[in-house]
Amino acid sequence: MAEDNRPLHAVFAFVGPAGTGKSQRAQMVAANLGAEYIIDDGLVVRRGQIVCGRSAKTERNQVKAIRRAMFEFEDHRLAVASFFAQIPPTGIMIIATSDGMAMKIASRLGLSRPQRIVRIEEVSTPEEIAKAKRERRGKGQHVIPVSHVQVRRDFAGKLVGRLKVLWRSQGESYEGEKTIVRPPFNFIGALHIEPQAVGQMITHIALLTPQVSKVCQVRVKPGDDDRISVVLDLGLTPGGRTFLEVISQVKRRVILGVRYFTGIEISQFDINVSEVFF
Repeated sequence: MAEDNRPLHAVFAFVGPAGTGKSQRAQMVAANLGAEYIIDDGLVVRRGQIVCGRSAKTERNQVKAIRRAMFEFEDHRLAVASFFAQIPPTGIMIIATSDGMAMKIASRLGLSRPQRIVRIEEVSTPEEIAKAKRERRGKGQHVIPVSHVQVRRDFAGKLVGRLKVLWRSQGESYEGEKTIVRPPFNFIGALHIEPQAVGQMITHIALLTPQVSKVCQVRVKPGDDDRISVVLDLGLTPGGRTFLEVISQVKRRVILGVRYFTGIEISQFDINVSEVFF
């Protein structure tokens, strides 16, 4: 047991760029490492069954999917961290696109740093990796190492097919299933949203609000944990509602709109009335 009474699990990482076939080989690699559990895109999987978490592939846009995979949503993170804190010491394998991602996931879940990192190049040939990349780019297909019945519950995209798999772990043979899916987005590589782009979105949403005649200035500042702070200066026209009511509606619309389209949360939002048009 660790000093804070949490189980001291053996943590491993399986690392490779997006779309190189990691999920297809996850169960085999985990079995070779003696890892009982696999952390893959927000899910915790044991012997082909989901035991905890939520798949990033259930999200409807890329940003939310990335945040889900990184356990940045507090309720999701706490649920998975609590699960690992309560089970006996075991082996856990984190699937990630980089060493840094694996380290961050381990830290956020209260796990130790991976004691060994397995590269996709160690278990796949260059030809197999190239084929996996072509499949991802050409068809937008992803593999989830669980059965289609479990995936179907809340998956946001299309279920394309399924594969039966056999693997051995600690001298025992297991039969499982992998599901091939096509999420409502296709993502390869890193994604970065400039504050200027968020500012343009905020301007558009604000101008759709009645009595808002002008957006004088938008200031977007990145904050901690992928949140942002916003200062919005507006020009308003008197009408059927008070300015406080208009400001409240703008704030509500912007927060919901930015969250829906980008997955980004606004931690602080100040709105000033800079001009009044009669």
